[in-house]
Amino acid sequence: MSATINDVATLAGVSIKTVSRVLNGEPHVRPALRQRVMQAVEQLAYTPNQAARRLAGNRSFLIALLYNNPSPSYVAAIQEGAARRCRELGYHLIVEPLERERDNDPLPVSVMMKTLAPDGVILIPPLSDDAALLQQLARFETPVVRIAGYGDGPGSLLLTPEREAGRMAVAHFIAKGHKRIGIVAPPSLHQAADERLLGYKDALEAAGLPVDPDLIVRGRFDVESGQEAAIHLLALRRPPTAIFAANDEMAMGVMRIAREKQLQIPDDLSIVGFDDTPSSRSAWPPLTTVRQPLNELSAAAVDLIVLGESAENFDCRFTLVERATVSKPRAARR
Repeated sequence: MSATINDVATLAGVSIKTVSRVLNGEPHVRPALRQRVMQAVEQLAYTPNQAARRLAGNRSFLIALLYNNPSPSYVAAIQEGAARRCRELGYHLIVEPLERERDNDPLPVSVMMKTLAPDGVILIPPLSDDAALLQQLARFETPVVRIAGYGDGPGSLLLTPEREAGRMAVAHFIAKGHKRIGIVAPPSLHQAADERLLGYKDALEAAGLPVDPDLIVRGRFDVESGQEAAIHLLALRRPPTAIFAANDEMAMGVMRIAREKQLQIPDDLSIVGFDDTPSSRSAWPPLTTVRQPLNELSAAAVDLIVLGESAENFDCRFTLVERATVSKPRAARR
């Protein structure tokens, strides 16, 4: 026989109303109480009647994640964190790709919002700063959380220290003695990630090094554009001794071209990526990269929608993960 909400309340030692409040994701429930109820739910394998919940609370218990990002690892990590947190709070995650460059028709979003009526929408770059999309979503008066959003617009912002992270990555090269440092920069449409380019320039200027436009190449957040950038940078009359790629996929492309040119990593070329994706750990040599807490970011976005917690409660910290792709340049070791 299936467990009932009465069974959950009895096991947790709370009222049925408290169980309902927890399952409905209502705010202002003490964390310890929420945990006790969810432990009882898990122990009893209790499955709430979603139809009844919707009718009682005028909610869909659905959260939509919209993305237009060519980095599969980034999207997967964001999705994993959001889905896990949704399950913990009794919600379900809908994941919808939105190809804004090729399809500016607002119909797909309108249909989704009208038919599924999600209780909230999570946007990741570059959609976080897509003015047309934000204007469209504002008409539905549905809570919107913009991960790494930088522009003005509706919704709650989960800010990320992109500029500081870029500065940190390049400062790591400089500390090793590198003076000629290239960058595979993000696509210009990604306003948040473009802050990493500003951080690159900050680090060079702080060290008294010139910002050489020839050492700045835009990528598309994929392996192929990393390869294209590396071909350009390594063909320069004075090629860089180090390259910062604004995501791990592009760093993988740089590493591939370096191997084709029979360059030793890191002896001949040092490389730093960004995101700390699984590929950075399985690469050879393992890639030094900047870790951003993607699981935690998307879980915090869910909390903002369901629990109404302030974005100020989330402290986003990026960290440099040192592995095996950075060393002193050959000239500095003589």
